[in-house]
Amino acid sequence: MNIHAYLTFNGDCREAMTFYQQCLGGELHFQTLGDSPAGAKMPLQMKNNILHSTLQLREMALMASDIVFENGLVVGNSVSLLLNCNNEEEIKLCYERLSKGGEQTHPIEFTFWGSLFGGLTDKFGNHWLLNYQKQQKL
Repeated sequence: MNIHAYLTFNGDCREAMTFYQQCLGGELHFQTLGDSPAGAKMPLQMKNNILHSTLQLREMALMASDIVFENGLVVGNSVSLLLNCNNEEEIKLCYERLSKGGEQTHPIEFTFWGSLFGGLTDKFGNHWLLNYQKQQKL
């Protein structure tokens, strides 16, 4: 069983997911509303909105859409994306890239639980926690 993050945007899904791909790497796929079975019934201005996108990198999958429900999009702090990194260089690079245009909320530092850890809010208002668990020497 796996859990994948699914983000909702209001018209800037393509921009956000392309930004995440530039920061993290991986393979990115988009399906627009115009390409869907309902595409013929969509107003012209909605055809380029993203119905579904996936950024796949090894076991990581980040998914997103421009489809906003009736109550609208509310960006809040109740969801964070935890990115477990493979080494010190990777966590620092991802932190630097993801925080461009956003806010560094917790600098990368070694923690009492033995990890290198940091937090940020990206330019799209999404919260990221970055973690690198250093291997304990036996």
